[in-house]
Amino acid sequence: MTVPTGRRERKKAATRQKIADAALRLFLERGYDAVGIRDVAAEADVAVTTLFSHFASKEALVFEQDDDFRERLVRAVADRGPREPLMPALRREVHAMVRHCSAEGAAPIWRMIDASPALRTYEQSMRLRHADALATAIAAELALPEPTTACRTIARFVLDAYALGREAAEPEAAVDEVFRMVEAAWEVARPR
Repeated sequence: MTVPTGRRERKKAATRQKIADAALRLFLERGYDAVGIRDVAAEADVAVTTLFSHFASKEALVFEQDDDFRERLVRAVADRGPREPLMPALRREVHAMVRHCSAEGAAPIWRMIDASPALRTYEQSMRLRHADALATAIAAELALPEPTTACRTIARFVLDAYALGREAAEPEAAVDEVFRMVEAAWEVARPR
């Protein structure tokens, strides 16, 4: 996550993090469905309106790094070296994201997500938003006016590599296996 520079931005970021931490603590202690928005606001010592100024929904509290993950994918495309191929840059970023999401302590959070239809639906929606942003970044990198079917397909495959890697017994190997297929598909389908 990028560090805010101004005092006001730092305070907003600290409040957002305090709310997210309180929500996650309550969700893990009591169960996602047993905790309401008012409970989270009270635990974080903020007004409900303040909570909603930072998070659009209860589900968004669980996926508080949603925007950061989307930005990381877009930056993997836009900020790579001038001669660095696209797929290795995306593979490296997906590996980093999988390491983050499979780090020690993450398992209870993923069990909570897997047990909640609302959270599974939100995660799927989030992945589609990330894929759209990534497809747009890939198209921009290729100087295309809009994402082609190939750009959109590869972007979804990249997000699937993340999901499959996160769920695998051997995350690094799973990401590499999926990326071998993604790279082969990109070689055939990429706009020239």
